[in-house]
Amino acid sequence: MTMETPPPTLSGVLTTWTVSPVVDGLVLAGLVAYLLLVWRIRRRGGRWPAHRVVCWFAGLACLTIAIDSALAVYARSLFTVHMLVHLLMIMVVPALVVCAQPLRLLYDTSGPRVRSAADRLRRGPLRFLVSAWFTVPLYSAVILLTHLTGFQQAMSTHMWIHDSELLLYFVSGYLLLLPLAGDELTVEPPWPHALRLVVLAVCMGPDTLVGVTLMMSSTVLAPAYAAHRAWGPGALSDQSTAGVIMWVGGDGLMMLLMIVVAGQWVRSGDRAASLGPWLDGIRRRATLGDSDLTGDDIDAEQAALDAYNARLARLHGRTPHAEPAGTQQVKRV
Repeated sequence: MTMETPPPTLSGVLTTWTVSPVVDGLVLAGLVAYLLLVWRIRRRGGRWPAHRVVCWFAGLACLTIAIDSALAVYARSLFTVHMLVHLLMIMVVPALVVCAQPLRLLYDTSGPRVRSAADRLRRGPLRFLVSAWFTVPLYSAVILLTHLTGFQQAMSTHMWIHDSELLLYFVSGYLLLLPLAGDELTVEPPWPHALRLVVLAVCMGPDTLVGVTLMMSSTVLAPAYAAHRAWGPGALSDQSTAGVIMWVGGDGLMMLLMIVVAGQWVRSGDRAASLGPWLDGIRRRATLGDSDLTGDDIDAEQAALDAYNARLARLHGRTPHAEPAGTQQVKRV
């Protein structure tokens, strides 16, 4: 990343493209695999909404633009262009992929063995990876540490750090948005829409902090950007404009996602203060642990009471045993 970038022209911006063999191969494979799965589910008589296919195409197109277009070329020389690529990779591409629901498509077209493995993964590590306790700190740390430290300077001088940064942006954005803007079999019970809106609002904080800091700073954090060119704005002006893009663009995209979630809330018919299903799901897990029991009222089911008693016995170091009908250890309160 030491070659000087020529000044941009209209024709150059439209025609300048690079080749990224690994990413381009993955994009092509993802496109073909998704279409084959859609064909399979429709051949079985199922339906797959057309808007999800459109979102998948759009997500792969935005990924290709971020990696191969003139944006990728001039992101090495202008902090402002880098910030546009950053917003594409951490918000736009993940949001489109979440809306396309490739995990649900794969689940619906797979056999019992794959579904069983997916269910174990969903009840295990994936539950933590998409929890707000993990995704919100991860998103915040990625935003803050890659912009307000020496990371940008190192990234602009080492290609492998640059590529790792783009991957980190996508992963952190995808994990954050997976339970917020989608319902791909990842969270049980699904998050209430009020909680989703709160999490999205909280995530606007790091965007605002980074944007305002870059705007107000009198110190150039990544002078290597200006070293790649002899044209365009000065390093400090470029950095300040990047801060504006981060603040306005990042918060604007978050607000757009909040509008989408609010629309889902309205269509779902949930009451404004309804946290019932979510809280009941937490209560079910705390009461019955990993039991696979289902039902609308866990206290009304004999099997649920037995499972509760067994869980209490395990917690107290005793061996669970079945109780005759009418002699349960726990009575309905």
